[in-house]
Amino acid sequence: MKLKTIIKKGTRKMCMPYNLTIKSLLIGAFVVAGIHSSIQAQDVQYTRPSWYFGAAAGANFNFFEGSTEQLNADFRSPVTFHDGTGIGLYVAPLIEFYKPDTRLGLMLQAGYDSRKGKFAQMDTPCNCPADLSTDLSYISFEPSLRFAPFKSSFYLYAGPRFAYNMNKSFTYKQGVNPAYPQQTPVPDVTGDFSEMNELQISGQIGAGVDIPLSSQNKQTQFVISPFVSFQPYFGQTPRSIETWNITTIRAGAALKLGRGSKIETAKKEELLPVVIVAKEPEVKFTVNSPANKQSELKVKEVFPIRNYVFFDLNSTEIPKRYVLLNKSQVAGFREDNLESSASGSASGRSARQMNVYYNILNILGDRMVKNPTANITLVGSSEKGPADGRIMAESIKTYLVDVFGISGSRITTSGRTKPVIPSEQPGGTLELDLLREGDRRVSIESNSPALLMEFQSGPNAPLKPVELIMVPEAPVDSYVVFEAEGGEEAYSSWSLELKDDNGVVQNYGPYTEEKVSIPTKTILGAKPEGDYKVTMTGTTEDGKVYKKEATTHVVLWEPAKTEEAMRFSVIYEFNESNAIKIYEKYLTEVVTPKIPANGRVVIRGHTDIIGDETNNQKLSLARANDVKGIIEKSLAKAGRSDVKFEVYGEGEKSTPFANKFPEERFYNRTVIIDIFPAR
Repeated sequence: MKLKTIIKKGTRKMCMPYNLTIKSLLIGAFVVAGIHSSIQAQDVQYTRPSWYFGAAAGANFNFFEGSTEQLNADFRSPVTFHDGTGIGLYVAPLIEFYKPDTRLGLMLQAGYDSRKGKFAQMDTPCNCPADLSTDLSYISFEPSLRFAPFKSSFYLYAGPRFAYNMNKSFTYKQGVNPAYPQQTPVPDVTGDFSEMNELQISGQIGAGVDIPLSSQNKQTQFVISPFVSFQPYFGQTPRSIETWNITTIRAGAALKLGRGSKIETAKKEELLPVVIVAKEPEVKFTVNSPANKQSELKVKEVFPIRNYVFFDLNSTEIPKRYVLLNKSQVAGFREDNLESSASGSASGRSARQMNVYYNILNILGDRMVKNPTANITLVGSSEKGPADGRIMAESIKTYLVDVFGISGSRITTSGRTKPVIPSEQPGGTLELDLLREGDRRVSIESNSPALLMEFQSGPNAPLKPVELIMVPEAPVDSYVVFEAEGGEEAYSSWSLELKDDNGVVQNYGPYTEEKVSIPTKTILGAKPEGDYKVTMTGTTEDGKVYKKEATTHVVLWEPAKTEEAMRFSVIYEFNESNAIKIYEKYLTEVVTPKIPANGRVVIRGHTDIIGDETNNQKLSLARANDVKGIIEKSLAKAGRSDVKFEVYGEGEKSTPFANKFPEERFYNRTVIIDIFPAR
């Protein structure tokens, strides 16, 4: 801003007595001298430091997930431990660098980092309570990028964590069976975990606030900074075997000190009135409204239904993630309308499809009601033996009989220790818990063509797939973008006013960022398009208001109104690159005839996260090429060579579904086939 000083001159009539005039002149001289002395007086102050040194201390709230059982070469627990919690100490010296009134800075902490905890108590086969605890600890190095979004004392930080293992001890305690309290307790087992990862490379994100403890009149200034950070389980796998991982929430405070540079500020005395002439901030305001031509495709997707229901370890109840109806809901159930009955958030493709799968028992019950001659066999597989597997199968039978009213004579149950096609292979040693979760299931077997995939039969055939219409959601690049370039620096906030041709006004904001995106439907409502006068109003920190105007034409984004693409999926068994045999006929007789003349076929192979990443990449590409070979062979028999192929191996990096539950991992062992019309 420019300061313009205006000195107002005036005259005063000399009508006082002479001696009074002399006294007035003397008093005026003293006043001027005093003012001059005041102007020259100096106060010593110091800048806020840029470098800080100190120490951080806090508590690590540790959360254990996964599983561990083989504690070392000398001791294997009779039961698998899964979840646990614990609180450990964190203390570390620190260095920070950030200039006052800036956003970016650097942080480094290095010190003692405890990940101690205790697993949830488990019951051993002798019905004895078992406990496992650990004093796991590390020396961690945590460099972070510091970001103060408002140039204030509040800041965010994020960066990697390098942790070197220091303590890997454990204590295993086993009590006595409560029914036989006179038993002699088993001695506690102490030792060190084996196969430990000596170095962990993970990450963290956190937030803190600087609270000054000293004024700027002191050269050495102290600051206390309460903070909290989140360190997810990625990279926090203590051991190279099994699946135990740790998620940590850290809360604490850092005491920091730094030295400021000496500055001198003069006390200002305004002898004359000062008028501030403010200059309008330099802000460039633009509106970008896309044409929003219909280019997205509707996709008609055929989603396969695996004939498995997976059960949680140590439970014979149908897991809560499966959708279970009551009798009053059966009449309204429709498998072709499952997207609208999704529980919770089902906005993404994987969520919608898993909602279909988690309705497998309702799909089965509905089909059996509509086809009264269809019979099924439920085969439960349990690591605890055939009896436990049969109980699992009986729980499904009970649901179908009680809720859908199906006669029990149409449902046969049996039990096994291993399924016919197990995931856990003889001699396997890695990630056994995940594989065993996949083998604890009930298989649905039938010879009824009304229940099974078309052109297939036999007890291992999957159920008939479900067809879904996947309508794309409005992409971000279809939004109207309003940008006040330079507004983040110039304004404390800015807002928008949109006025259409009918004088209807809409208001949005206030905003603090420079760029804002608003969906076209929010602006237009039910209108297909419209013209708007846009007024941007910016407010500075001292309360001054500035306005800029623009005009724009907004077109509503809508998905394509015709179906133009199809999607099919092929399922693979664990670690296999050849399609399940029943799918070869499906690809030949169902999928290939649907490829239009001069069409384009995009084939993407996937795997789950079990196994080596490099091997999974090769496996996914082999699966994709396997599907391509079957389709090409079928096309050649029909005398066709007009189809263009694109083949990708996505490995485990871009799985269609999550990998938390066995059904998700089974569906990730897949090849997805997208069929597009000629362009």
